[in-house]
Amino acid sequence: MIAINGLTVEFGGFRLFENISYNINPKDRLGLAGKNGAGKSTMLKIIAGVQQPSSGSVGRPKGYRIGYLPQHMNHDNSRTVFEEAEMAFEELKSMQADIDAMNEELSQRTDYDSEDYMNFLTELTDKTERLSMIGGDNYKAEIETTLKGLGFERKDFTRNTGEFSGGWRMRIELAKILLSRPDIFLLDEPTNHLDIESIQWLEDFLKDYNGAVVVISHDRAFLDHVTNRTIEIVLGKIYDYKANYSKYLVLRQERFEQQMNAFKNQQKMIEDTEKFIERFRYKATKSVQVQSRIKQLEKIDRIEVDEFDTSALHIKFPPAPHSGVLTVKGKSVTKAFGDHVVLENVDFEVPRGEKIAFVGRNGEGKTTMARMIMNELDHKGEIVLGHGVKIGYFAQNQADLLSLDDTVFDTIDKVAVGDIRTKIRDILGAFMFSGEDIDKKVSVLSGGEKTRLAMVRLLLEPVNLLVLDEPTNHLDIRSKEILKQAIKEFEGTAIIVSHDREFLDGLVTRVYEFRNKKMKEHLGGIYEFLQDRKLESLRDIESKNAEKVAEVKKSNEKPSQTVEQKPKLSYEEQKEISKKRNRLEKLIKESEAKIEKLELEISDIENQMMSCSNDKAMELSKRHQEANWELGSEMEKWENAQQDLEALLNN
Repeated sequence: MIAINGLTVEFGGFRLFENISYNINPKDRLGLAGKNGAGKSTMLKIIAGVQQPSSGSVGRPKGYRIGYLPQHMNHDNSRTVFEEAEMAFEELKSMQADIDAMNEELSQRTDYDSEDYMNFLTELTDKTERLSMIGGDNYKAEIETTLKGLGFERKDFTRNTGEFSGGWRMRIELAKILLSRPDIFLLDEPTNHLDIESIQWLEDFLKDYNGAVVVISHDRAFLDHVTNRTIEIVLGKIYDYKANYSKYLVLRQERFEQQMNAFKNQQKMIEDTEKFIERFRYKATKSVQVQSRIKQLEKIDRIEVDEFDTSALHIKFPPAPHSGVLTVKGKSVTKAFGDHVVLENVDFEVPRGEKIAFVGRNGEGKTTMARMIMNELDHKGEIVLGHGVKIGYFAQNQADLLSLDDTVFDTIDKVAVGDIRTKIRDILGAFMFSGEDIDKKVSVLSGGEKTRLAMVRLLLEPVNLLVLDEPTNHLDIRSKEILKQAIKEFEGTAIIVSHDREFLDGLVTRVYEFRNKKMKEHLGGIYEFLQDRKLESLRDIESKNAEKVAEVKKSNEKPSQTVEQKPKLSYEEQKEISKKRNRLEKLIKESEAKIEKLELEISDIENQMMSCSNDKAMELSKRHQEANWELGSEMEKWENAQQDLEALLNN
C-alpha cells in the first residue's frame, strides 16, 4: 500500500495541492480526474518519486517497485527494439550470468566430498530455482507477446529504436514497464499513441494484473474499462469516488448539486444575519443579540462551491458548400514505399454526408490513404474527388502551417466570420486556451497547443469534406465532446482516422478497416464493428478448424480410395501398420485429455492469483509457469503424433 500523507505543493506562491491524504491499495484500479493544470501529472511524479512535494510525504513499503510512464521522456537509440525491451529483465539476466559462471566453475571442480562443494551446489540450486520462479526460462516469450500486443511485428524486433517515430518509441517504453511487473503502474496518457487493437490488449492486461494501477487518460472508454476508483483533483483538494469515470461523472454532479444547495442555504442565513446586525447595531436593547450574531458569523465555516465548468458551449461548423452525391471514389489504389506495399488494388466510395472512421493497426495505411485523398502522396490507381468538394484537413503537421508571428487570438480572428467572432474567447477556452494564453505568440506554444489551435481554426473554415487524422490526441474530455458534437451536426462529409472509441461512438455510421493491404467496409458504428470483428475472428478460427478436420477425414479416406493403385501389403505389414495407427490414435487421445486438463488448471491458477496473498502468488506463479511449459510440450507431442498419423495413412 502507498500512503499519501498531508501532501502540499507550491510553485512561486501558487498552491497546487494543500494537505492532501489518501491511500492506494495493492489492487486498486485508480483514475486521476480533473481539469488540465489541476495537478494530475504532478501527482504521478510525486508518487513515483520523480518530484518532491513542498511538504507532506509518500509512504511506500520497503522494496516496493514502481513502473512510471510519463508523457514525455528521453529515448536511448543504441539498441534494437527487442534489446530495449530486454532491459526490463536486467536483474534476471544478471542472475542468469551468475548461474552460468557457477556452472562453469562447477564443471572444473573435483572436491566432490568437501563441505564447500556441497554449499556451492546448494547455492547454485537455490539460484536456479529462484530464476525459474521469476520466469527465467520464459522471459523472451513474454517480450514477444507484449511487443506484439502493443502493435509491433516480429520483423520490427531487430530494428534499431531510432528508426521509429516518437509514438512507437513510447510503446517500447510502455512494453518495458509492463514487462518489469512492478507493484504499481503509474501511467500518464498511455493510449495517446496506440491503435484500437493495442488499447484493447492493454485494457485486458491491466484488468488482469495482480498489482495496482494509477492512470491519467482522456480516453473515456479506456478509463471505464480499466478503473474502478476515481480521484478528482479540484482547487488543491481531492474527492475520492469508488467508481469508474462514467459513474464518477454522475456522482460528481450529485455532489455539486448538494454543495450548491448547502451554499445557497448558508448564503441566505449569512444575509439574514447581516441584515439583523445592521438593523439593530445601534439599539442598546439588542446589543447582546447583535454581538452574539457577529461572533456567529466569525465562526462560520464558509462553504466553497467547487470549480465546475457547467457552461454548454455550442460550436457549429459553417454551412457546408454544396457538392456532388459522391464525395470521394477510389479505384485500384495501390501505394508502396520502396519494396514495402502498404495498400494494394483498393476500391472504395464515400457518399456525401457520411461520417466515416478509418481504423486499424498502425502502419496499415490509414494516414497514407488520408494523405492520398489530399493529393499529398503519389500512388497508382485513381482517387477522384466529387464535384465541388472542398477539403478541410487536420493532421499533426497542420500545426506547422500556423503563422508563428500571430497571437492565439489573431490566428482564430482571421478566419472567424459573422456572429462566431463574439465567441472566440469562449471557443479558445473550450480548447484549453484561457486567460493570458490567448495573447501568446504561436511561436512560444508547445506542440500540443499548436495542434489544438489548428483544430480550432479548422472548425471555423467553410468546407464540405473533413479529413481528420487523430484529432483527439491533445484534447481533454470536454474539448473532445465539443468537437464530437460539432462534427455530428456538420452538414458535409467527415473521414476520421482515430483510435478513440468513445469519440467515434455515436458519430460514425460506417467503418473502413485497414488490414492486409486492403480496406474492408463495415456498416454501422464503432462498437458494432468491434463486435463484428471479434465474431469474424472466431469464424476464422472455426473455419480453419473445419478445414483441418476435413483434411484429416480426407486423409483417412485415402487408403481405401488408393489401395488398388498401391502394391498389395502382406498380412504382417498390414498388422504392423494397424498397430502403429492404434498406438498413434491412443497417444493423440491421451494428449488431448492432458491438454484440456492443463488448460483448465492454468485458468484456475489465473483466477486464484487475482485474489491471493503475495506468498501464495509466488507459489502459484511458479506452478503457472510449469503448467504453461507442460502445455507447450504436450501440444508439441500432440502435433508430432498427428503428423505421424497422417504420414502413416498417406503411405
